[in-house]
Amino acid sequence: MSKRTDSDDYFKIFLNDTPLMDVRAPIEANKGAFPFSKNRPLLDDDQRHQIGIRYKKSGEDSAIQLGLKLATPEIRAQRYSAWKDFCAQYPDGYLYCFRGGLRSRTTQQWLLEQGIDYPLVRGGYKAMRRFLLDQLEKNLAEIDFISISGPTGSGKTRVLKKIRHHVDFEGLAQHRGSAFGRNPADTQPSNIDWENAVSIALLKHQHYHSGSKLFIEDEGRLIGRVCMPSSVELICKTAPLIVLEENLENRVTMTREDYIDFHWLEYKKHFDGDAQEQFSQFVLGGLTRIQKRLGGVRYKALSDSFSEALTHFFSTENSEGFTDGIRLLLSEYYDPMYTYQFSKRDGNIVFRGNREEVVAWANKD
Repeated sequence: MSKRTDSDDYFKIFLNDTPLMDVRAPIEANKGAFPFSKNRPLLDDDQRHQIGIRYKKSGEDSAIQLGLKLATPEIRAQRYSAWKDFCAQYPDGYLYCFRGGLRSRTTQQWLLEQGIDYPLVRGGYKAMRRFLLDQLEKNLAEIDFISISGPTGSGKTRVLKKIRHHVDFEGLAQHRGSAFGRNPADTQPSNIDWENAVSIALLKHQHYHSGSKLFIEDEGRLIGRVCMPSSVELICKTAPLIVLEENLENRVTMTREDYIDFHWLEYKKHFDGDAQEQFSQFVLGGLTRIQKRLGGVRYKALSDSFSEALTHFFSTENSEGFTDGIRLLLSEYYDPMYTYQFSKRDGNIVFRGNREEVVAWANKD
């Protein structure tokens, strides 16, 4: 087998979902990394802090000496074990640090001492991040986007996932984009991680399906805690539109299925014995987050309705008790908000229809 060399072919790395071993400290990786990277640090957060201070005060040689002092035999053994496991599991991967400098070279050397010759990414995280930001702006300008709009509960995400060429912004954000949108663990990527994932998705679309329209969901600036960069938000506001049209009763049913039935299965799996308490907090907490905008009387009516529905649901697992509350929430809260936001959109409407009609139209080419 020929020796693999260090690489700065970022396009190929991201196009092929190449496994990446991130040897930066955990605090750095948590701020931003890549979808197929795993953090296997050379330095922990405290060691990085100490060496950084030494580097600023006394230079690189002194920082290296401190690093060698901190790298006790026990710590080296831990690092070797984690790195060797990664290299064995991902023989076609690469390692990287922030700039592809000292930490990458040190990791390479330590691995070489163990008989493992593993390549690094030249330029490291900083260069790869710059590449993805540049690609994001380039592809946003070049791709023909079509945005799927429609009132809450009309099934936009269901439709999007049935369209051949799409990017699911909400899925990448791990959030459904509403007051009731968080997942059971309430986990979301950092803004940087989300931007990186979106950029990679667009890069793949341009490479494999250049010239094909790319469908997205009409989103606001915030998807839970993820904040879109202005360039992505602008695409959502100005792209040509498909308007998804479903009657209110269909929307109530889909909302109940998505946010009660499906979420309950996730909560049972995640929380086990605490599922009922946690699910109650999810449902009633969603109302609390929009309490001021609902107004006191409407909030009280919905809170009472959902509390009663929860009690019935936990004893029967029949979600029909949520129907009246969901209908009220859609018609008196979400629909007026949608009408207002839609009036601010600039994109031309290119198609209207129900879920089946929209999917057929989007996949016709």
